Amino acid sequence: MKVTIVGAGNVGATCADVISYRGIASEVVLLDIKEGFAEGKAMDIMQCATTTGFNTRVSGSTNDYSKTANSDVVVITSGIPRKPGMTREELIGINAGIVKTVADNVLKFSPDAIIVVVSNPMDTMTYLTLKATGLPKNRIIGMGGALDSSRFKYYLSQALAKPSNDVQGMVIGGHGDTTMIPLTRLASYNGSPVSNFLSQEVLDKVAADTMVGGATLTGLLGTSAWYAPGASVAYLVDSILNDQKKMIPCSVFLEGEYGQSDICLGVPCIIGKNGIEEIVDIQLNDAEKALFAKSADAVRAMNGDLKAVLS
Repeated sequence: MKVTIVGAGNVGATCADVISYRGIASEVVLLDIKEGFAEGKAMDIMQCATTTGFNTRVSGSTNDYSKTANSDVVVITSGIPRKPGMTREELIGINAGIVKTVADNVLKFSPDAIIVVVSNPMDTMTYLTLKATGLPKNRIIGMGGALDSSRFKYYLSQALAKPSNDVQGMVIGGHGDTTMIPLTRLASYNGSPVSNFLSQEVLDKVAADTMVGGATLTGLLGTSAWYAPGASVAYLVDSILNDQKKMIPCSVFLEGEYGQSDICLGVPCIIGKNGIEEIVDIQLNDAEKALFAKSADAVRAMNGDLKAVLS
């Protein structure tokens, strides 16, 4: 199995590193426009092979898309990172052109690839990729919900003072500070609702902390986070390549599901060898439905800025 990661920055390189040492794919290609950058990252990762024991072949290339030929999955992380004080929405003008160009180029050499979109604003970039390529919706996946859910489970585990691997939780809606919806009602600790252990006040704080989780890290680091985003992409790629059928919240094109159409938004999906294999209806209550509709309105407004790029 071959994976191409376009954009060898912090997120892309971390994704390649995790895929390699977990043996998710037999080959990873890093691609970047900066001369020598992807090659250097690939070489650095490969020099870990003897100490971490992986057999994945990692290579890098400067903007030579022919090296990506016959990829099973293509991950697009390209674009400028979010800076302190910058919203995901402000990235749209710059990143839309980049993502469209990348998608067109990778499909020339890997026409059957499943594309995972990481670039922000992620829901809008996923929608752009779908519309610009004309691919079926199962092959275009926005990964934001996987990352947001991992942050949600982290904050829940901190509040519970319990291992995060014992906590289950899901974030749906848009991948943005004001559009994501942490589903505290459905979160659990080893099968028991977290509301049995945490007050509503604490759960509200967990949800609020989750929603600004990316911005919090940006403020601390001076740029976007990369360890959790890179690992979240690798987790999603693993479920695709190894046909694991995991239920992962992903941004996917909706055609009536959850009451929405002509939009890419985060909902729980079964992820396997065909990409999005099923959209799961988790039966939201009225309050959650209202939040989801509000999130969709915000993302749809951002999508309106794509007209010039798509024309």
